Amino acid sequence: MRVLLSTYGARGSVEPMVGLAVRLRELGAEVRVCAPPDEEFAELLAGAGVPLVPVGRPVRPLVTSVVPGSAVGLAQRAADLIAAQFDTVAAAAEGCDALVATGPLPVTAGARSVAEKLGIRFVHVSHQPVILPSPHQRPPARRGRPLPPEVTDNRVLWDLDAQYANDMFGAAVNTHRAAIGLPPVDNVRDYAFTDRPWLATDPTLSPWRPTDLDVVQTGAWFRPDERPLPPELMAFLDAGTPPVYVGFGSTPLSASKDVARAAVEAIRAQGRRAIVSRGWAGLDLIDDQDDCVAIGEANHQALFARVAAVVHHGSAGTTTTAARAGAPQVVLPQGADQPYWAGRVTDLGIGVAHDGPTPTTESLSIALKTALTSEIRVRARAVAGTIRTDGTTVAATSLLGTADRARPPASA
Repeated sequence: MRVLLSTYGARGSVEPMVGLAVRLRELGAEVRVCAPPDEEFAELLAGAGVPLVPVGRPVRPLVTSVVPGSAVGLAQRAADLIAAQFDTVAAAAEGCDALVATGPLPVTAGARSVAEKLGIRFVHVSHQPVILPSPHQRPPARRGRPLPPEVTDNRVLWDLDAQYANDMFGAAVNTHRAAIGLPPVDNVRDYAFTDRPWLATDPTLSPWRPTDLDVVQTGAWFRPDERPLPPELMAFLDAGTPPVYVGFGSTPLSASKDVARAAVEAIRAQGRRAIVSRGWAGLDLIDDQDDCVAIGEANHQALFARVAAVVHHGSAGTTTTAARAGAPQVVLPQGADQPYWAGRVTDLGIGVAHDGPTPTTESLSIALKTALTSEIRVRARAVAGTIRTDGTTVAATSLLGTADRARPPASA
């Protein structure tokens, strides 16, 4: 069986697809991945032995230059992404039996159109639940299209969201569909999601409440990371008590120096050492004291098992990795689905959600003091034992048609 996986986004959009690709290959499938041409993604896929088909412009310069929430340039970026699906992704999908897509709506709507034209199976997957229509939650706001604050009926808001999606992307999608002989779609969002989308999140961390949408929850998609930690980082870990990790992954920060200072000072206030992950925010050390170390890319699965707490932005991947490691968390959500994950960490009692995206030394000290209590540490370790590790297996076997009927997916 030949499978094409298509994604466009930052690390959190690419890494899960690599995990699924690896598992599919282990089960005998031929797999390739369409992803942004960023060097770090090319290295990630090459290290996993998975062929990369570069699609679109590099993501990192885009993410680090676009003003959060701004719609400036959005129409052109969306048009480029849609065109890439009908061009590059369509070519890569030739001869495939299935196409699995994730990412922004221009990507998934275009990808489903490609699958429809080729007559192959299409699966839409989300790595967080907030974009899936549900009467139990409000839709996230689209860039340049704020939701009316006076409307409280979630069903009405989701209908409005579908209208916004059509206004923003429908014409471009349908123009390309017409060019390849496909009829127009009148609800581009629901067309992209399909009637049975996959939700690749852990059911403990992210329980899905049943709706009219037949969501299949597979569990989160990870692959075992066997990379050793760098020798200098191992030496730092071995030189004292467990430190506190702070990092914001692929999320840029407008005041990274101030955030780094607040974080390091708050960690020191708790008598702890600090590991500062540079990430796309460019965090760095604030002085040359030996109780702190700055790192680049590292094996978080191994690292989080060695730390006292994880201070982070609240992405799905970092939240789940920290939860699997049993590490207490302090979440400083910056946007998108991150407030959702911050709320889940708080609700489960495995950490603390910081009030607002920008910490002060005092505010982060208060949050960190709570996260480091024995109650949260014990709870975090207990929840770690409930986190599923078979998400890629559930997804891959379902896709290949070899799932064990006696063990249904987590949502069943």
